[in-house]
Amino acid sequence: MQFPRIPPVLLAVPLLLVGLAVSGTRFPPIPEVSPLTIDYPLADTVFPPDMAAPTFIWRDPVETSRAWLIEVTFDGGSPAIRIESSGPRVQVGEIDPRCISETNEVPKLTPEQAASRTWTPDRATWELIKKQALGSRATVAIAGFTDQNSSIRLSLGNVTIQISRDPAGAPIFYRDVPLMPTETERGVIKPIVPSALPLIAWRLRDVGENESRLVMQHLPTCANCHSFSQDGRTLGMDLDGPQNDKSMYAVAPVSPRMTIRTEDVISWSAFPGLLPGHPTIAFMPQLSPSGRHAIATLNEEVYVANFKDYRFLQVFYPTRGILAWYSSEARRVEALPGADDPNYVHTNAVWSPDGRYLVFARAGARDPYPTGRKLAVYANDPNETPIQFDLYRIPFDNGRGGWPQPIKGASHNGMSNSFPRVSPDGRWIVFVQSRNGQLMRPDGQLYIVPTAGGKARRMRCNTPLMNSWHSFSPNGRWMVFSSKGQSPFTQMFLTHVDEDGNDSPAVLVENATAANRAVNLPEFVNIPRDGLVSIEVPAAEFYRLFDRAWNLGERGENDAAIAEWRKALAISPDDAKAHNNFGISLWRQGAFDEAIVHYQRALQINPDYAEANNNLGVALVRQEKWDPAIANFEKALERYPESADLHNNLGRAYAGKGRLDTAIKHWRKAVELNPNSADVRNNLGTGLFRSEKWDQAIDQWQKAVEINPGFLPARYNLGRGLAQKGRFDQAIMEWQKTIESQPRFADAHLSLGEAFCSQGRTAEALEEWKTTLRLAIEQNQASLADSVKARLERCPSCPCR
Repeated sequence: MQFPRIPPVLLAVPLLLVGLAVSGTRFPPIPEVSPLTIDYPLADTVFPPDMAAPTFIWRDPVETSRAWLIEVTFDGGSPAIRIESSGPRVQVGEIDPRCISETNEVPKLTPEQAASRTWTPDRATWELIKKQALGSRATVAIAGFTDQNSSIRLSLGNVTIQISRDPAGAPIFYRDVPLMPTETERGVIKPIVPSALPLIAWRLRDVGENESRLVMQHLPTCANCHSFSQDGRTLGMDLDGPQNDKSMYAVAPVSPRMTIRTEDVISWSAFPGLLPGHPTIAFMPQLSPSGRHAIATLNEEVYVANFKDYRFLQVFYPTRGILAWYSSEARRVEALPGADDPNYVHTNAVWSPDGRYLVFARAGARDPYPTGRKLAVYANDPNETPIQFDLYRIPFDNGRGGWPQPIKGASHNGMSNSFPRVSPDGRWIVFVQSRNGQLMRPDGQLYIVPTAGGKARRMRCNTPLMNSWHSFSPNGRWMVFSSKGQSPFTQMFLTHVDEDGNDSPAVLVENATAANRAVNLPEFVNIPRDGLVSIEVPAAEFYRLFDRAWNLGERGENDAAIAEWRKALAISPDDAKAHNNFGISLWRQGAFDEAIVHYQRALQINPDYAEANNNLGVALVRQEKWDPAIANFEKALERYPESADLHNNLGRAYAGKGRLDTAIKHWRKAVELNPNSADVRNNLGTGLFRSEKWDQAIDQWQKAVEINPGFLPARYNLGRGLAQKGRFDQAIMEWQKTIESQPRFADAHLSLGEAFCSQGRTAEALEEWKTTLRLAIEQNQASLADSVKARLERCPSCPCR
């Protein structure tokens, strides 16, 4: 008997069926065949009816097997399908050469994978299988033979699969990343080297296709967690803003060719309860089902450890933080009562489908890096800061919050429970359970529990290694997740979830990216397959120009900085921060009037922009416009009442207006807030001196010089105070030190001359005054020059007479 071939009668069938055979026969019963192991798909795997053909993978223990016959039979009695296959070997897959570095390696097949054979049904065969197995089961049997002409079956294995009636029904949006580890920076989530950021891509996958669509790439800055509204019309996404501002969050309308502009970006730093001096990264924000709100963890402290092992290159989880919500209508950020207790860390918040409540992870707050504890050097290292989260449920109630309730089965179970996701029908919560921390853990396993609480079940879809980043399809019947079960380069899988919460073994979404890249943050999007073709992010280009302009300004290259600010503002003309910083560069170049215009424009855009108020106030002080300067400083103080700089500047403005007592009050407050500021103490000393409080003035100037011996204004003023008290020798010493440090300090030469004159040292006084005159002329200080000329003319020993 020869190896079974496609019956000649099938040559007359439509071209669609060429390559497959339909027959009512079964494999002949050959005894003593070796068991063939089918590694994928697993028994009872359920496939979507709209999914592309999977690759069947098996291991044949008979080394002489060189050809295989595949037979698919159906519970419903449909004719069987028989296919011949040469069983191609498993391949590593496409390699992206850009993502190869010293800190990773090209994927290698395991010995089992290297010994495996494969079969991928062609489109016609797979469509027929799906049609005949729809809503029921199909059994795939694979038999090994020595060659196609052999009739002796050497091996046999089979697996039963199902084709669901429930379609996936929506594409999956995900991030496609290289695994190129970087060094640890405490509290900073930075999984890859900065140079690799432009290699990150964002893709959209229709599971019915064999490859994904690239929708966004080459961003100069990082973009992280994303989520969509329930109707798929709104995208929320983390963006890194200028000057490494990680509080930025884009909320943009979805369209086939969508754009994320700076107008679409909000800052979680607008939260009025932000801890002073504690910038936020707004940990894991999540858009509400309506797209009108978002929730995130603010005031966070995060444990972060990066590893050189690319397989698990980082661990991160918050150890402090509260939940805060953003309203797109009110454009404000507020804490959520009931999830704002600083004694706990609140994180991973996710919305119920109706937006009425939130599910989040909570644990007792702690320092991320306790004193004396070593930093972890690998994932699940015992040196990780220990933390175990419990899941809680809390009402949203239009931002009024409520009392958090622990979810039975997902709390207080001796494990860490994190990253909850609520099914679209509101009946189930799927979450990650691990020994410590949160998602992306080597031991992370997916569990499902009723939303009201109950017995949690480990899901069948779990692979042996790291299961997380899960998301439900809009119809609630499918869940996508990421796992390292088949490769250290994270892959994307599906599982079917029925109305009773029962799931099926994992289905690999093949060809999601190159073999040496990873898939994370997969999320179903409720849009048609052509609902998102590309995403342009002019906001990211604006941020790149912003950073370049800022860095040029910090290096003193103000002309170049001004040119870059003009480019940035051409992209985003209504960005208040850019106008403010452009004003700073203009001010440094002496374009004072133009700088004021941009400070004022910044405040037109954002009336609560305290930094712009301060900068405009400083500019107005220079113009001796005391009242508007005071108004700007006081406006800024409403936002930052404990700012020493603002109190210091307000003191200068009140002093200019002649309200010396009020100026001194603000300077004293500034000293209280920042006792180690030489500038503040110098100003307070000046106010006290003008109030004829000589000893107090001297005391402040002496402290200023102790703080910063090189701060010449304070040393010069100290000389003035000492001279006022008749302590000319000490005054002369201070002025001489001032001149040693700054020989062109004209006022110091003038005062030193006066001190010499008072001691009868006329020749030395004349030398100092002549130096003062020369410097005053060179420095265009006409008033000082005229004063010194008059002084010289009055001196009887003046050689100029």
